[in-house]
Amino acid sequence: MDHERQSLAVHIGRVLLGLYFLVPGISKFAAWDRNIELMQHHNMSYVEPLLVIAGIANIVLAVLLLANRYVALAAYASVLYVIVINLNLHDFWNFTGLEAKHETQNFVKNLAILAGLLVLAGTSKRRA
Repeated sequence: MDHERQSLAVHIGRVLLGLYFLVPGISKFAAWDRNIELMQHHNMSYVEPLLVIAGIANIVLAVLLLANRYVALAAYASVLYVIVINLNLHDFWNFTGLEAKHETQNFVKNLAILAGLLVLAGTSKRRA
């Protein structure tokens, strides 16, 4: 029973992490102007090509997680993605007041997502 419960928990976690990347990936294209504005607000350069890359990465990584394919690789790639996002879009150290608090909250939330991805990568079976 413990193995079944653990398998179910990993399965649900993998699906939720997949959805966590899929919805924003689609949103990057559906709300293009809003995402460009957000990236510019954080003083990022090359926002349009980076947004395309981010959207595609979100969707591809999500599909791999949801399809239960190359899970460890997708999870480790997602870890790198989350680190890049945290350092560039949740840069609370560059803001003050309510905006700093909001970015701090997102930064810490993403650390929890990162932890979940590492656990998923570490518990995934090696299979395509």
